[in-house]
Amino acid sequence: MNAFPQPEWPHRDSPAPRAVAGERDACGVGFLAHLRGEASHWMLQQALRGLGCMEHRGGCGGDADSGDGAGLLCGIPWSFLEAVWPEAAAAVGQPRGLGMVFLPREADRRSEARRFCEEEATRLGLRSLGWREVPVDASVLGPMALATAPVIEQWLLAGDAAADGVLEALLFRLRRRVGDRAREAWGAAASDLYMASLDTRTVVYKAMVRSVVLAQFYADLRDGRFSVSFAVYHRRFSTNTLPRWPLAQPMRLLGHNGEINTLLGNLNWARAAETSLDAVWGDAAADIRPVVNPAFSDSANLDAMLELLVRSGRPITEALLTLVPEAFRQQPELDQRPDVRAFYEYNACLQEPWDGPALLVFSDGRSVGATLDRNGLRPARYSLTNDGVVVMGSETGVVEIDEARVIEKGRLGPGQMLAVDLENGRLLRNWDVKEEVASRHPYGAWLAEHRRSLRPGAWREACAIAELDLLRSQTAYGFTAEDLDLVIEEMAGAGKEPTYCMGDDIPLAVLSSKPHLLYDYFKQRFAQVTNPPIDPLREKLVMSLEMHLGRRGSPLRPEPSSASVLHLSSPVLNEAELEAIASHGLAQASLSTLLPVEDGPAGLAREIGRAHV
Repeated sequence: MNAFPQPEWPHRDSPAPRAVAGERDACGVGFLAHLRGEASHWMLQQALRGLGCMEHRGGCGGDADSGDGAGLLCGIPWSFLEAVWPEAAAAVGQPRGLGMVFLPREADRRSEARRFCEEEATRLGLRSLGWREVPVDASVLGPMALATAPVIEQWLLAGDAAADGVLEALLFRLRRRVGDRAREAWGAAASDLYMASLDTRTVVYKAMVRSVVLAQFYADLRDGRFSVSFAVYHRRFSTNTLPRWPLAQPMRLLGHNGEINTLLGNLNWARAAETSLDAVWGDAAADIRPVVNPAFSDSANLDAMLELLVRSGRPITEALLTLVPEAFRQQPELDQRPDVRAFYEYNACLQEPWDGPALLVFSDGRSVGATLDRNGLRPARYSLTNDGVVVMGSETGVVEIDEARVIEKGRLGPGQMLAVDLENGRLLRNWDVKEEVASRHPYGAWLAEHRRSLRPGAWREACAIAELDLLRSQTAYGFTAEDLDLVIEEMAGAGKEPTYCMGDDIPLAVLSSKPHLLYDYFKQRFAQVTNPPIDPLREKLVMSLEMHLGRRGSPLRPEPSSASVLHLSSPVLNEAELEAIASHGLAQASLSTLLPVEDGPAGLAREIGRAHV
């Protein structure tokens, strides 16, 4: 393996590789792992080489040298750290964790930040063993990145909790508590203190740089003693948020290529689900709220939700299949796998999918892998060699491997997953992962016992409104002759939305002096690249209108009672179906949406409170 040449680290003055037109449209991600867990510096070198080949997938600032972000997520190289850090050598044999911390540039605030960290660690029963300044070469940074560059240090901790997962949960709480402490003291400036990772198994090296510069910036990555058995790499193309050091990827558990279209809805569902934290975390739930933050990127919020599920005890593969499920309703291969279908149906009662064109590469130190969302609109190719090296990426050929060593090649399809079990040295292909996850609980039995379904009701055929009254109502609510003739009549006759092209030079509804239909005041919010127009009528294979009514259970800990919901095939109900809901034990209330304009949102809130049951 060592016969492969080492990558050459370009100087910051070297020109950035040119991107082929049309290619600069998505982040670049990938991972390498050794099935037998053999750690080597070669593995790190090849991850860096793969990262360097992703330069065309990243964005750069106006200075042509400050990248949107690039980074590596890998196993903690304890042998290397023990060789260069006396405190790490002295902690051998203890349950220990490592933090990669971005600190303020001012010396006094940096000292205060360390004090916050150490005091909160003590309160949780952890011991701070020392800090190490990570050697970096700031001269390779572009002007924009240099102006905001943090001081980067590693923090070594130890604890008495040796049980599997306990120390990780404490470190998770510690990171959140430190963030709260900084916000209380510094307000908006709390973003100057950021933990790229704080874990017992993994560490993140990332920066606001071009991918080919990462190893020149971090001297650790060039040290031959830095050996790993797996690594996840990511080159960022910033679409919906401006580049910042903390938003470089990988995050703490994943690297994300794509955009989460359902972000706003998922954030709202996550806030609503925070009430279930107490049942799993008890008094510690206060350390974790809020789980998500609208100020973060879509990738950062998905990573935060994934981290919560993993730290609550769910395996990372199971957590990702819960958050980003495949399109299981119209999946014929699941007809022979009822347990997997039941797993998806059960989790649909608890968790809305984080949908979008997404390729997710992930690792928690126990497993490393990749998955595509239900749309499958991102490339994900893998190779397996005869000596146990697994290579996965959004590009092929980025790692120097002799083709004679390759024994298998493939790619992920929509909703598929590939994972490497690092603890047991197993390669888990798509159905291996899902069948193993589905076998952990009797999801089918839980659904059969607890879930109810709303049967279709007959539609009323008699006209309920006289023709003149209907015309008055249509006029009052803003319907025009054009709406009726060109849109509604076409939809009623053809069963689909009409398509036509015409100029639209009228003002936005909110700025217009003319009355408009209610839905004219709303515009769809979605990511701005590579998202095709899709809807449940045209894309039944990947989309569904199904939903559930009733109290939602917690996705943090599967239990039978969480399946006690009412399943609807569509949120559009006729009169008979609406009346039938009461027979399923769900309370109902009616409220008027005819409210004084001057009341604004407060009027609607008052009406909802009055109708609350």
